[in-house]
Amino acid sequence: MGTTGAGTTDAGTTDAGAVGGAGEDELAEARTAEPRWLEHDEQYAWRSFIFAATSILEELSNVLETDPAIDLTLHEYEILVRLSEQDEQRIRMSDLADQVVHSRSRLTHTVARLERRGLVERVRCAADGRGREAVLTAEGMALLVRAAPVHVESVRTVLLDRVGHADFLELGRILRQAVPQEEPGSRASA
Repeated sequence: MGTTGAGTTDAGTTDAGAVGGAGEDELAEARTAEPRWLEHDEQYAWRSFIFAATSILEELSNVLETDPAIDLTLHEYEILVRLSEQDEQRIRMSDLADQVVHSRSRLTHTVARLERRGLVERVRCAADGRGREAVLTAEGMALLVRAAPVHVESVRTVLLDRVGHADFLELGRILRQAVPQEEPGSRASA
């Protein structure tokens, strides 16, 4: 299936990769300028990225979800990791949403599930009393201690062992260029 000149694929779906990776100024310009269609090899690379990213994340989440001693989604695991890395294992909900790249609404629902399991508590912010903070409980930390080795092994099996150490590091370098916001290495979960 190729990309037609109208910005859709032969199947009529939108060519999401046509303007990928651009900043705000470039996106505004792209809306008014002639589209910069992807070359065949670029389209192949884009689709490979989407397929691989989706497949890898699903596989990593499945490992955690299907282990009866863990039973966490990858998103839930990431929240526990981020909380464990904070001073006093607590963080304002809005800051946590930014760190895990979730909408505030999605984060609220995910934290509510963790709260029902006794893994996280939501409390008023100690600093100003206005906002809410998520706090990792002792039960949450205990589950994280059990889950971390399983998750790290699955990252190795699902990705690192398949592409090798050097390519894995190169992938990280490339992705940091694509998303040049805050450096994720300082708060990595794997």
